[in-house]
Amino acid sequence: MNSLSYLNQSIGFPSPEEALTSPNGLLAIGGDLRPVRLAEAYYQGIFPWFNADDPILWWSPNPRAVFTLSHPFGSKSLRKSLKKSTWRYTINHAFLDVIAACAQPRDAQDGTWISPEIQMAYYELHLQGRAHSIEVWDGEMLVGGLYGVPVGGVFCGESMFHKQTNASKAAFAILNQHLVKHDFQLIDAQVMNPHLDSLGASAIPRSEFLSRLHRSRDQTMSPLMWSKQEVFIEF
Repeated sequence: MNSLSYLNQSIGFPSPEEALTSPNGLLAIGGDLRPVRLAEAYYQGIFPWFNADDPILWWSPNPRAVFTLSHPFGSKSLRKSLKKSTWRYTINHAFLDVIAACAQPRDAQDGTWISPEIQMAYYELHLQGRAHSIEVWDGEMLVGGLYGVPVGGVFCGESMFHKQTNASKAAFAILNQHLVKHDFQLIDAQVMNPHLDSLGASAIPRSEFLSRLHRSRDQTMSPLMWSKQEVFIEF
């Protein structure tokens, strides 16, 4: 039977396969959110998720929600809608604004796990070139976006938001397009939910996800890939 691990100041993690079955995927507790630890967690297929009043909890669920990259992305109706849109799309123009928007409680939610502590931890990763954002703009107003952490050829998505209909789907379409151009293999979406299912995510065994991660995580990408830039949607 697997047991919960308690982390100290070292950045090592137990094997993700040792995660609990209930609650599904809980692997370890404690530690900190230093960039070096966060980077190591994602390299191993592990991510933090905890409420503001909880200790830091680390997860590797089974099954794992993932997206296989495809181009073009989305339904015909979505692509038709985006073709008519006047939105602008950027990469890494407003990371802090994106993560702050993602932190806003959704309908029927009392709070958010993306606490100020989480926001600053991922901003530190961003400053090191290890976390990135996609932005959707209506004029000068930020109306949608997402952020995540690339690990070699796998993009580990963290959260997305929208203030206008389809704006988060547009951000995801831009991400998908950008990753396809740069030979990424997979988008990690962590835990399946109805929204991810509607976007085309699939659930695969943790062992399969880890195998695909291990094959891709040392893939070298151009540093220019994540330079601050404006991008245009293609269909």
